[in-house]
Amino acid sequence: MSAFGSTRVRHVLTALLRLGWREKRRTGSHVVLERPGYADYVFAFHDREEIGPRMLARIARRTGLRPEDL
Repeated sequence: MSAFGSTRVRHVLTALLRLGWREKRRTGSHVVLERPGYADYVFAFHDREEIGPRMLARIARRTGLRPEDL
């Protein structure tokens, strides 16, 4: 079971930017994020969608996102 609940895409992206991720490039719904010490991460979701717990857990593994960051 994931520690995350469903969350809107906009909230997740805002949380990642607060954690120190920076937009490297944006093309439509694809945003390439960069942060020192991490590999670039392609965040490819539409703004009004919701991300479920399993996908949030996958994002967290690559980005360092924690449930309390949301």
